[in-house]
Amino acid sequence: MSDNQKEWINCAARGDEHAFGFLIDQYQKPVFSLCYRMLGNYHDAEDAAQESFIKAFYHIKKYDSNRPFGTWLLSITAHHCIDYLRKRRLPTVSIEALPTEIIPDERIPSPELSLRQAEWDAQVMNLIMDLKPLDRATIILRYWHECSEVEIAETLNLSVSAVKSRLYRSRQTLAKSWLEMEKGSMPKERRPYESPAI
Repeated sequence: MSDNQKEWINCAARGDEHAFGFLIDQYQKPVFSLCYRMLGNYHDAEDAAQESFIKAFYHIKKYDSNRPFGTWLLSITAHHCIDYLRKRRLPTVSIEALPTEIIPDERIPSPELSLRQAEWDAQVMNLIMDLKPLDRATIILRYWHECSEVEIAETLNLSVSAVKSRLYRSRQTLAKSWLEMEKGSMPKERRPYESPAI
């Protein structure tokens, strides 16, 4: 953490809203990204990100400067999303096109490949939405935010062994669901004497 950022955090802890606004500017993309991937809906993610920043502002005096500020902030965000999901189980999840601010800046060779990738991303996100909220947060922090197991443990208030266990179990669940989905989408084999229309 830079000395400049420490100063902004100290000012925010004294109630300086301008200083906290600077911190929001620095962290709004990862916070929104986590909310979006946890909730699967742009508008819910916007609300959750805003609520997470409000919670962070009111609890910033409790921030331990020995921890990375980003980890502390993502911890508040992840727990807010988990609570939201527990209180309100969403009956359906619409996977919209990912907002530009959370799409990696990569060159895509063709529109066909881009469409295929978008379909694959949507399928993966649909499977992730079926995970329990805490397992979902663990997977998202590991593979989208590239957090280490130790960082995930700090963020979600879990032991490192619990994180490893959740990651392993979630990967197994996702792999099984993916195989079932692939199996269900494969066309039935025709017998040699059947018409193609059957």
